[in-house]
Amino acid sequence: MRGAAQAATVTPAGSVLLDPEARPVIAHRGASAFAPENTLVGFERAAAFGAEAFELDVHVTADNQPVVIHDPTLDRTTDRRGAVALMTYDVIREADAGARFTTDRGATFPFEGRGVRVPLLADVLGMFADTPIILEMKTAAAAPAVKRVVAESGAVARCILASFDERALAPFDAPPWIRSASRAETMSLLSRALVGRAPRPRRYRALTIPTRFNGIPIPMRMLAGAARRVGCPTHVWVIDSPDVARTLWRDGIAGVITNRPGAMLAAREAGGAD
Repeated sequence: MRGAAQAATVTPAGSVLLDPEARPVIAHRGASAFAPENTLVGFERAAAFGAEAFELDVHVTADNQPVVIHDPTLDRTTDRRGAVALMTYDVIREADAGARFTTDRGATFPFEGRGVRVPLLADVLGMFADTPIILEMKTAAAAPAVKRVVAESGAVARCILASFDERALAPFDAPPWIRSASRAETMSLLSRALVGRAPRPRRYRALTIPTRFNGIPIPMRMLAGAARRVGCPTHVWVIDSPDVARTLWRDGIAGVITNRPGAMLAAREAGGAD
């Protein structure tokens, strides 16, 4: 019955993010090379390029609102300073999330003063109601609020929950929730593959990984192969080189998480990934 319950909840996320045979192009914090990261305008730009899924980051505010932002503070990506966890959303929404974005090393700031804000998770889920999402919780404290908002938004079936903090994943261990492997689970799969042992029973449905752990390159072909044998796709971040993307696809990687979704889609369409 567990398998049946999961199968009933994997659309539309399952059609793209949970299929080891798919090759999705996943926009990293939106089209971050072209618009402010983790903002509605950034996700709009990614959708215009044709991105098939989004990856985004979530922190929780002082008034328990999950907001889409990578850092624990406003300092790097907005014109304000301070810790997200210590501010209410009414305060955070006043920050200009386009103020620091530049593509020419600070000569111009094309989104400054254009009303770009740190969005609520609910706003992203509502505006892009058909888009599969890899949702990274930056802290365990964000998990309860994320769980509430994803459920209220009717987005459970299209969100994969991920985190570096294993405590954040605990509330998502059972169906209908879909989660990525923790770092420990990923390394366990790899270590068992290296010695030819079968993978342990798993609670995760996907791997979401960088190309390196602690500076050491990951043997992608081996890891992706081990994951595919148990029906688990592997998505890799952050890939902005078409040549690297094609190599990863040939190695059995499913999705590439990229700041440049248009270039990755063009690389996939040009072939060489099979």
